[in-house]
Amino acid sequence: MHSFKLNLSFLTFIASIVSAISFSACRHDSYIREDGMVWNTTYHITYNGNPELRDSILMVLNRVGKSLNVFDTTSIVSRVNLNYSTIVDSSFKRVYNVSKRINSASEGMFDPTLSPLITAWGFGPGNKLTADTIAIDSILNYVGIGKTRLEGDKIIKDDPRIQFNFSAVAKGYGCDEVAAMFTRNGVTDYLVEIGGEIAVCGKNPGGGLWSVSIDRPIQTDSTVNHDACGVIHLTNAGIATSGNYRNFKKEGGKTLGHTISPLTGRPIATDVISATVIAPTAMEADATATACMASGSQKSKTLLQRLRFEGMLILSDSTIWMTPGFKKMTIEG
Repeated sequence: MHSFKLNLSFLTFIASIVSAISFSACRHDSYIREDGMVWNTTYHITYNGNPELRDSILMVLNRVGKSLNVFDTTSIVSRVNLNYSTIVDSSFKRVYNVSKRINSASEGMFDPTLSPLITAWGFGPGNKLTADTIAIDSILNYVGIGKTRLEGDKIIKDDPRIQFNFSAVAKGYGCDEVAAMFTRNGVTDYLVEIGGEIAVCGKNPGGGLWSVSIDRPIQTDSTVNHDACGVIHLTNAGIATSGNYRNFKKEGGKTLGHTISPLTGRPIATDVISATVIAPTAMEADATATACMASGSQKSKTLLQRLRFEGMLILSDSTIWMTPGFKKMTIEG
């Protein structure tokens, strides 16, 4: 394992990095660039293929949203949360099963049933603190993916109040689904980025590996400034970064980050201010990066080793820690 020091300002609260990844590559006429908005965030897609696949991209994103978008009251996940008799589709099943696997591997630190807690702390639909904020311990009684199970095409909940919020994995899954569509259509060179989560395959327009720049925010008293932490070169993988600096609230003079501990039910501050994970799929990277934010550095290192994923942690003492494989892909910034 590797670590080294950077001139990184100490952040006094866990309001640091969320999905702060960008990419760069030389343009080439045969590569198509598609940009847009989906699920309250942006997407940027570059691929070497038929321009007519633009419609297929939108169809994939719409299908994923209709299944997993918690902000869409007609989506499958919203219907499950409302306890309607709902048949779940393949998207819901895949994300649910991966969520259970990362939940188990992280000893519960990744859990998509935190929706009532997310809402109570003002990070869910409506973005307002609720009266339930003072009853966090009671909410914990109906939180936990282990209290749910998949039986055929239906989700069974031990408590009807259990709700899902797949926001910490859905963007990564969306990247994977667009990537799968490309593969079905013979496209072998692409980069798909949704809200900072990325899936890459093949070569960039310059004929080399895809280059991904990782953001390093530096907190001051009044703002967050940004600097490049480094650039990694990779292909055939998913990559995601998780943190809090883009999504936090001021309440009672305190700053609340959006990472909620499944164990305490409260916003959590650990020594990890940013976690970047590289995995076989963007969905796995997305979920694991979230788990690292809630776990702290020691448990995060163990988790990455257990899953055999590559990763980088930016810590509150200005240390940057990398797995050996991540280090090999990195040009230090």
